Amino acid sequence: MYIMKIKGNGKIPNYLQVRDESFTLIAYFRADKARDGFTKARMPQYIDEVEKLLPEMESGVLMQIEDK
Repeated sequence: MYIMKIKGNGKIPNYLQVRDESFTLIAYFRADKARDGFTKARMPQYIDEVEKLLPEMESGVLMQIEDK
């Protein structure tokens, strides 16, 4: 699974894209509401790992996360 932080500007918040191994978009949600986004996408097992990575993630950089 891959995750990418999309930088917002002004009134537009940062977003997260979640993609599978073939880079198909699985989920797209606000970065500040990652817990809700992963829960709605039925991927709660990734919440803790992504919340730790979020502050240090650079915008526009695709990061691979180990499948669980």
